[in-house]
Amino acid sequence: MRFVLAAALVLAPLFFGLGIVLPLVRFETMYFFDQSPSLLGVIAALWRGDDPVLAVVVGLVSVAFPVVKLIAICAEATGIERRSGLAMRLLPHLSRWSLMDVVLVALVIVAAKTGGIAQAFSQPGLWFYAGSALTAALAHDLAGRLGHSARS
Repeated sequence: MRFVLAAALVLAPLFFGLGIVLPLVRFETMYFFDQSPSLLGVIAALWRGDDPVLAVVVGLVSVAFPVVKLIAICAEATGIERRSGLAMRLLPHLSRWSLMDVVLVALVIVAAKTGGIAQAFSQPGLWFYAGSALTAALAHDLAGRLGHSARS
């Protein structure tokens, strides 16, 4: 079980990094226009456009919160949380946001397809981002189990 935890602690940040830089979705309209934004590209476009507040919100929820969550999971897995308890206080709040972005991107894809706006296709970034959230959840669960068995 420790090997699975170690693998999850390595894969979750790796998948997260790939998930934010690789394209999330590809939109094709009228066979001429093709756009494949990454999550960081979307945040940058919002920042440069008329929505800097939305860019900050998306950046916090999609990038900053997951990074803090991954750090808290690593702290829990390495036993740091037993001394400070900070990871245990942060994780429940951060876990609520785990798959929200994946669901939002999926809704955009469905809306684009059903509204006739464009043909939308999921890209590797979406799958890596979702994989990061799931792998982080696995690491959190395993770290909690191993932590409880070590304390007993």
